[in-house]
Amino acid sequence: MTRISRRNTRDKSTSSPNDGEPPSYHNPNPRTRRGRLGFSRILNSTFTILFSSGILLILIGFYMKNYFVKPAKEETVKPRVVTPLPAPKLMDLPMFGGEHKESLYWGTYRPHVYFGIRARTPQSLLAGLMWLGIKDGRYFLRHVCQDSDELTTYGWTHHDGRDYGRQVLVDQKLALTTSFLKSKEKDSGYGGDWAVRIEAQSEVHNEEMEEIVHLFFYVVDEGGTALGLGQRTSDVPGDYLLAFGSRSDVGNWQLHLESKDNFEFHYAGFKTHHIHNLSELVQTNLASQARTTGRLQLSDTSDHASNILVFQISAMIPFKADIAFASKLSGFSSRFKERIRSLTGDSLTGHLKQKQKQFDDKFRRCFDMSDEINSEAVTVAKATLGNLLGGVGYFYGQSKISLPPSSNHIPGKNYISYWPAELYTAVPSRPFFPRGFLWDEGFHQLLIWRWDINISLDIIGHWLDLMNADGWIPREQILGSEAASKVPSEFVLQHPTNGNPPTLFLVIRDLICGIKKHKFTASQVNDISIFLRRAFVRLDAWFKWFNTTQSGKDVGTYFWHGRDNVTTRELNPKSLSSGLDDYPRASHPSEDERHVDLRCWMHLAADCMSSISEFLEDSEIGKEYSLTAKLLSDFGLLNQMHLDHSSGAYSDYGNHTEKVRLSWRVVESAGGYPSREFVREVLEKPMLRLVPHIGYVSLFPFMGRLIPAESWILEKQLDLISNTSILWSKFGLRSLSKTSSIYMQRNTEHDPPYWRGPIWMNMNYMILSALNHYSQVDGPYRDRAKIIYTDLRNNLIRNVVKNYNETGYLWEQYDQKKGKGKGARLFTGWTSLIVLIMAEAYSEC
Repeated sequence: MTRISRRNTRDKSTSSPNDGEPPSYHNPNPRTRRGRLGFSRILNSTFTILFSSGILLILIGFYMKNYFVKPAKEETVKPRVVTPLPAPKLMDLPMFGGEHKESLYWGTYRPHVYFGIRARTPQSLLAGLMWLGIKDGRYFLRHVCQDSDELTTYGWTHHDGRDYGRQVLVDQKLALTTSFLKSKEKDSGYGGDWAVRIEAQSEVHNEEMEEIVHLFFYVVDEGGTALGLGQRTSDVPGDYLLAFGSRSDVGNWQLHLESKDNFEFHYAGFKTHHIHNLSELVQTNLASQARTTGRLQLSDTSDHASNILVFQISAMIPFKADIAFASKLSGFSSRFKERIRSLTGDSLTGHLKQKQKQFDDKFRRCFDMSDEINSEAVTVAKATLGNLLGGVGYFYGQSKISLPPSSNHIPGKNYISYWPAELYTAVPSRPFFPRGFLWDEGFHQLLIWRWDINISLDIIGHWLDLMNADGWIPREQILGSEAASKVPSEFVLQHPTNGNPPTLFLVIRDLICGIKKHKFTASQVNDISIFLRRAFVRLDAWFKWFNTTQSGKDVGTYFWHGRDNVTTRELNPKSLSSGLDDYPRASHPSEDERHVDLRCWMHLAADCMSSISEFLEDSEIGKEYSLTAKLLSDFGLLNQMHLDHSSGAYSDYGNHTEKVRLSWRVVESAGGYPSREFVREVLEKPMLRLVPHIGYVSLFPFMGRLIPAESWILEKQLDLISNTSILWSKFGLRSLSKTSSIYMQRNTEHDPPYWRGPIWMNMNYMILSALNHYSQVDGPYRDRAKIIYTDLRNNLIRNVVKNYNETGYLWEQYDQKKGKGKGARLFTGWTSLIVLIMAEAYSEC
């Protein structure tokens, strides 16, 4: 659960603010807010005029009535932190409506379950799959992605993000293949129709072995509307009507099952609004029937007005079934029968083959990999892209925002709810982190925009629309009961003082660069231009939030706020908002800190804003951003603030001592009994200095290409990267140098090292991008940069492919000693950047 703590605390309203400033406990930029004059000052400045006309008495009476007599019904004013930015929403742009919106309506937008379908609407019709797995002679219901299920492998081998996907799941002796297809006919309902093919086979190739598979396909109406249970088969041979209903979005609909194989059928219906516990409902029903009948079968009963219907299909392996959803129906017309036939049987087989070929052809065009990337690696790359796109989800709900202890907005509560909002986003990991993470999303979009620019703009637009009136975006999105069910309640709160690296600027930089290099069609350029024009006010507010709330004492300096300066449990207080969690910073957090990585993120953002202004021909504001970018790229100032001349490494600055350790201490507990605790000991008074740890943070000026190609410091950077005693390994670059005093050290009794040695793909990608840049520009170190680039790229590709073939998964991080996958598995997230590394697709700006 390390990642949960890392990403949290360890760690449809579109209304504008009311006239007059709403109350706020967090004001990042007091200089930009309208001032307030005290009552006495107003009274003094207007007394003479008002008195002569007798108005003063009226005003005093009005004041007394409204402020000393409590109104019968008080009107609550929203705190600023939960007030949306008063700017037009990106998702209201015409480009995100019409055909685009309808084409993305249905999808596999429930990444936390092994297979799930929903629409991009708050109260959707849902569908999904469960099955009974067997382990050690016992049955277990599989539904929600869980590492404890110990599936041999699962994930999408192909997924185009729109209307096709193919997934393989291997659970002990059972191999399941789920295929998803969407179809839009002229007489179908909004969003069209869809079909699912489920194929069950045995992993044990023994014809004499008889295995029964128990599959459970379900349909749910989130809004609580009752579903109709099919009581008869249709007049199409082999076709069974499972369920039917009506919705305002898609009209009358029906769900059909078609199979040529023999199977046993049972069902159960439930009435509940809490669908996140659907697994428990099915398990309870099965257990009750097992006690009564001695059989693993649903009860064949249904609650009154059930909004959940579960259908059990029990059959001998091998087994194949097609499930078709058809909308906007009017009886069993011949046209309807034709639509059902096109979504099942041989017709579906043909459509799926065609879609897979289209995916393969598009993959080849988009990534244009050289012949050196063998077919084995290409297969892994396709599955990686498929997993990222298949993991895109749709969520709706309200974030919980932490309130400071002194706040009296809601007595007895330590949080306030954000406005109800929707989010369409990729996720880092389906079993561990099936929700949106702000700094991860920028890396996800580096891959997705190259595949489908319209999907990428849609996702970025959803994220930017979550911005509040201060320009802040909650960094982790836990929206809706299903998303919340995967997160311990103590880690849900989002802190409005904390940011996250603004990685979306990486994508926007790519888009602007791509336009300049004529990589987009005229239609795409038009869409990007319209998007950037509306997004500018939000990006501007976002930049200013960082520039005020995360600024340091000196001009052009920044530090990540939110570090714990009183902890006695952490070896080095974490900087969770930086995304690098336990990466060592100054031992004693203070406002004197200067974080070099945040300085480089701010340079990227300022430079990007300058480029957008130039593109949109807004010279006035562009000049301001150009000056900021120039300040933050000032090489002399950068070196003065952060360079350790002896090592040639860039470092954080702060109140620091190396003589800190964790040791066991006997303390008296609340009950008066002694206990042992792992506590921090400081053996030397800290002093203001550069923090002497070399790792990913040290390379941020290199990653940002802020070092001139002819500088001796560039040679020093190449030395640090290629030195096997520092960062280099046969599997990628370590996150922290072997020479660091905190290398692979635990941060607390319960927190193992995270960014203190293991290999992370997002940082390796950014370092490779810089190496590629320096290998192509004139300078004395050009050839050396090319050699290091080639070796590092080969090491990363070889290790990821090897791990995938051996384990069936991509991993969150990789061990720096043996290259073994570590952390969360089925972590597509930014590990998917391996596809861009294979394709040598980097920013060319």
